Amino acid sequence: MTRDELKKRRIGVLMGGGSAEREISLRTGNAVLVALANAGYNVVGIDANVDLPVQLINEQIEIAFIALHGRGGEDGSVQGLLQVMQIPYSGSGILASALALDKVVTKELLLFHDIPTPKFDLYRHGEDPDEVVRRCQSFPVIVKPAREGSTIGVTIAYDPEKLRKGVQDAIEYDDLILIEEFISGRETTVSVLNGSALPIIEIVPTSGFYDYESKYTAGQTAYLLPADLPPKLYHDMQIMAQKVCTVVGCRGAARVDFMLRGDEMFCLEVNTIPGMTATSLLPKAANAAGIDFTELVQIILEGASLR
Repeated sequence: MTRDELKKRRIGVLMGGGSAEREISLRTGNAVLVALANAGYNVVGIDANVDLPVQLINEQIEIAFIALHGRGGEDGSVQGLLQVMQIPYSGSGILASALALDKVVTKELLLFHDIPTPKFDLYRHGEDPDEVVRRCQSFPVIVKPAREGSTIGVTIAYDPEKLRKGVQDAIEYDDLILIEEFISGRETTVSVLNGSALPIIEIVPTSGFYDYESKYTAGQTAYLLPADLPPKLYHDMQIMAQKVCTVVGCRGAARVDFMLRGDEMFCLEVNTIPGMTATSLLPKAANAAGIDFTELVQIILEGASLR
């Protein structure tokens, strides 16, 4: 549909929800809502709770802009509901969403396609944490819930005791825990919009670790845009980000996170619904490519469809 046609439809911005990333989703959703309203769209915000099907019907939603983060919104659940209700929606479909939110499945898929990713081990609920400690051959390691975002429940473990504590903290959020090799180097991210890579951002948190506070507190992180990388490495990373999105099956906007050790690239994860807050990376990259926030939102909306 053209933008003029979209402006004749009732658009629901789905935000909030019940995941650990609820507050970030509300920020993303409200930013999208304001941008679409100011651009002349017939739009309403919807807090995606257990009554979502009823809300969609009562509000007579014809197109959904998904601004949800985390489980229940970014994992294919809402995408499946919208598919059943025959409401076109933005972003990736059911399978790609489910694959990308599960960091373990994502890494296994990357390895199958010879895309480098840090070495890893797993801890499942009910296992003896000491077994994971015994298997850990070197420190530090990153301990994270397999199916959360925004660095929620993530720990850097420098010794066996920190690893045990990290597993205990992460298990509060998920019953599957990823223990990942710590890559000491530069952190970068590549946003991909409709299959094309945007300018690369290097992330330099003042704390040294890009945690929840560093991500969402203004002034806590420096963003180098475009990242100061050798031209070939820069190009190769953009190509790899596009390949990752193709492998996972992403559509619309996505973001692929990397660590660099020298000129070695390691893909960490894929985000199928990148944040759209004041400190978010996708809008920064788009702006560097000459796409302002309102234009970015409209481009994403234009891609709304049934899969």
